[in-house]
Amino acid sequence: MRVLNLRSFNILLISTLFLFASCKTSYYQATVSNKQMLAIDNSIAEDSSIRNYIEPYKVQLDVAMNRVIGFAPENMIHNRNLPETNLSNFFIDALLAIGKKIDPEVSFSLATKDGIRSSIKEGDVTVRTIFELMPFENYVTILELKGSDVLTLANFIAKSNGQPVGNVKIKIKDKQLVDFRINDQPIDPIKTYKLVTYDFVANGGDHVEGLSNPIQLHTSTERVREALISHIEELTKSGKKVEAKLDGRVEIIK
Repeated sequence: MRVLNLRSFNILLISTLFLFASCKTSYYQATVSNKQMLAIDNSIAEDSSIRNYIEPYKVQLDVAMNRVIGFAPENMIHNRNLPETNLSNFFIDALLAIGKKIDPEVSFSLATKDGIRSSIKEGDVTVRTIFELMPFENYVTILELKGSDVLTLANFIAKSNGQPVGNVKIKIKDKQLVDFRINDQPIDPIKTYKLVTYDFVANGGDHVEGLSNPIQLHTSTERVREALISHIEELTKSGKKVEAKLDGRVEIIK
């Protein structure tokens, strides 16, 4: 019997989507001397041997991906043009809770608006929902930062007109930093603070500033996606829903 584990879903999902996608026309440029564009559409006969090989995995994949792990009482729409959304607040607060399980000294969390890739629709939340939300192979990462570097990070967040942050309040005017607080306290440049994010951001992804010289950096063995699935399952077991509200943590002063 073929068995599919969770860590293989992303690979098989890509394969499945490629093989079973609707027949929208795309193009391939042949690597021959007389190059030409060939349309790939439903005029090309299906290879039944490939379909038959993939089908058992696809069945397992669909069952696992469609497993319900929670319930969202309202739509949480992804909109990277807004400084704060209920979706970004849910995601970043979940990441903060995940980070505190690894290290209770974690005091704030950070993601980027481009790192969240899909919405959570009202109704059942499935494993597939979370794969669409966070499709990347990113690992939960904790950095210990000097206060001065936290202020550099705060200025980056202001320049980008806000990013998803947890246990933080930030005020921005004309993309300039007005105020930045962790746990409702101003930043002390000589203190240190522990941040939870993911390895892509920690390693300079999305041009985030202030993270290049941490005092310590720990990348866990847990993927953000899998940790988020577990977090939602725990919410469900405790009778809670997948939801969040706007709370003004990112304030744009007009």
